[in-house]
Parts: sequence; C-alpha cells; structure tokens
Amino acid sequence: MQQERKKVVLVDDNPVNLKLARNTLMGKYDVFTVPSAEKLFQLLAQTLPDIILLDVLMPEVTGYDAIKVLKKNPRTADIPVLFLTSKSDTSSELEGFLLKRVDVHVLVESQKKELKHINENLQQIVDEKTEAVLELQNAVLKTMSNLVECRDDVTGGHVERTERFLYLLVEEMLRQGVYRNVLDTWDIKLFLQSAQLHDVGKIAIRDNILMKPAPLTKEEFEEMKKHTTFGETVIEKIQQSARESVFLTHAKIMAGTHHEKWDGAGYPRGIAGSNIPLQGRLMAMVDVYDALISERPYKKAFSPAQAVQIIKEGSGIQFDPALMDVFTAAAARFHK
Repeated sequence: MQQERKKVVLVDDNPVNLKLARNTLMGKYDVFTVPSAEKLFQLLAQTLPDIILLDVLMPEVTGYDAIKVLKKNPRTADIPVLFLTSKSDTSSELEGFLLKRVDVHVLVESQKKELKHINENLQQIVDEKTEAVLELQNAVLKTMSNLVECRDDVTGGHVERTERFLYLLVEEMLRQGVYRNVLDTWDIKLFLQSAQLHDVGKIAIRDNILMKPAPLTKEEFEEMKKHTTFGETVIEKIQQSARESVFLTHAKIMAGTHHEKWDGAGYPRGIAGSNIPLQGRLMAMVDVYDALISERPYKKAFSPAQAVQIIKEGSGIQFDPALMDVFTAAAARFHK
C-alpha cells in the first residue's frame, strides 16, 4: 500500500520563492503555498500540515509574530516550523539544501509522533499481555483441578463452589476491614484462582481410598492426610520448572495448610492460631462448609443454616475467631 504523502506549507510574500519551493518539494510532498501569515491561518483552519516553512521578513505579520500565534493554539502548537531567511541567492537555498532540511524535519517529527503513540498505548499493551498471562495461568490451574475432580467423583463441583465461597468471604472481609493489612498485599484475583489447587495432592492418593464410598479407617485416613504435603510437592515441582511461578505461591500455602486447626489439632504440621497462614485459615472454612452441605454415600447433607452453625461452634477450636462475623455475613450470600 502506497504511503500517504506528507504535507508541507510554504509561507512567503515572494512569488518567485513560492514557485521555487513548490518545484523543489512537490516530487516528494504535497505542497501548499500561501503569500502571507493571514492566508496561512485560513489554510490551517482546513488542513494541518506536517511542517511549515515560514519566511521571517513579511509585511504586516512577520514570521516571528506568526509562530507566536501558532504556538498559542493547541491545534497547531505541535506543528514543526522551519524559518527561511532572506538571502541574495534564494534559488540556491531552495534547490540546494531546502529539500534535505525538510526531509530531516519531517523524519524527526514522524519519529516523535510514533514514540508518542507507543507511549500512549504502552499501558494498554502491558494490560493485554498481563491479561493473556493470567488467562494462561488460570487455564493451567483449571486443568489441574479438573484432573483431581475427575478422580474424586464424590466431591464433584467442590473446587468451583469453594472458589465462589472464598470470593464472597474475601469480599466481606474487605467490606468489614478484617485482616485488611494482609489482603492489601495480595493480588486477590490470583489468590482466588490459586484456590483451585488446594486439593491437588489428591492426585497421589490411591483410588481405593480416594473413591471409597464409606468412612475411612484410621490407617486410610492417615494416608488421605498426605494429600496436603503431596500437594505442596506437586506445586513445588511446577515452580521449579516454570519461569513465571509466583502465581503458585498462594496455591502451595493453601494446599499445605487448609486442614490445620486454630487449636493446633490439625494436620499435617499441627500449626496453631495466627501461625497458620491466612490463606489456609480461609480455605479451611469454605472447605469444611462445602463438605457439610454436600451429600456423601456415608452421610446426608446438612442444610446451609446447620453448616453455618457448626462452623460457628468451631470458633477458637478449628477456625479463626476473628473470621466468624465475616463468615456468617458472607455465608448468607453463598447460595444466592
């Protein structure tokens, strides 16, 4: 496609100069010639050139006066102006180096405009790239969580539900200002996406335990407990292989700590109180809540109200007491 020709305006009260300029430049540019500053202003109302060649010594409005008017008008302030001085050898100036001067100025201005355009659009480009990375990360998380759920038939939909419950819980925390100092340091969107991997360690649990349609024996439960540390190991291996693995930090913490209890009686490490990372404390609440409201071959589902009451009874024992009011308020919207 043919590139659009640049526009050049020559302002000079000498008709000879105008003709010479037109002949010199018209091979490369669209040339407009006007005999005075007044005519220049009239022309600029209709079209904006890429450069103005302005004679300094003109009657009525000089070149210096004209450029002051141009620079005061936001519409014309950025148009580059090249002064032409009066010389006895006018023809030599126009034919000798005028074309090169115009070429240089037009090139510089084109580059300036291109850089300005790039700078103005840089944030949009960064945002688009960031969104693409987030979409890829979420696809990885979703695929891995789906692999777990494909093996664990009895907990179908668990990942999707807990992610929604967690979103509403965090939203309520922000509204009430609970642990706001911690949440402000998180990328909340990334945290919520990472929640999909809290049970990824179940990939390593044997089928006869994971899909057993009855309560687990003590020995089987000890084996099931290992899904927390298995999950940490799986995520660590991904982090070691990937250049961009920061997004898995929340996932690793949740995988390893969502079965810890406030009183220290949880697993795998028996961490207690605020030593349990906030990610694990939050996931513990929504994980237990979903287990309570879900039917299993060996138990009936509790109602949402019953599940909330059981969670509240675990305040200070299994769950963080500071999160109780937040959880109660958020749970009222879990099923809307």
